[in-house]
Amino acid sequence: MSSLRLATMDDLERLMPLVAGFHAEEGIEQDDDTRRGALVPLLEGSPHGAIWMIGPRVAPVGYIAVSFGWSIEFGGIDAYLDELYVRERVRGRGMGSEALAALVRALSGQGVTAMSLEVDTDNDRVRALYERMGFQSRNRYHLMTHLF
Repeated sequence: MSSLRLATMDDLERLMPLVAGFHAEEGIEQDDDTRRGALVPLLEGSPHGAIWMIGPRVAPVGYIAVSFGWSIEFGGIDAYLDELYVRERVRGRGMGSEALAALVRALSGQGVTAMSLEVDTDNDRVRALYERMGFQSRNRYHLMTHLF
């Protein structure tokens, strides 16, 4: 079983290359200063989100980043799975799905009523994983984003 623990500022230097790895795979262009600026508030305890490290404390293999909001439709606090990453060389061993299942249980126990996420429509393997984990497509809805 993979370990899952809430990340703190002590994890920043181990987290930065993991996030950079995820961003490189996904084609997300972001410099280290911007990346650091997005991570630090979450590691310092921002109520807007949190990051959990996957794997051993000294050599984590991945992370999960979640942001929090409020949903009238879902009746309370909702979560948005912003990023889930496991290093490529250890993928396929179930660590990501174990960590996500543990996180879903923990958040549910803390009053979170729903969790949403985005997945690339062409990534059948990852979409199948999320479906096995209980996530469902909301076909009537189309995610739209306005960047500032």
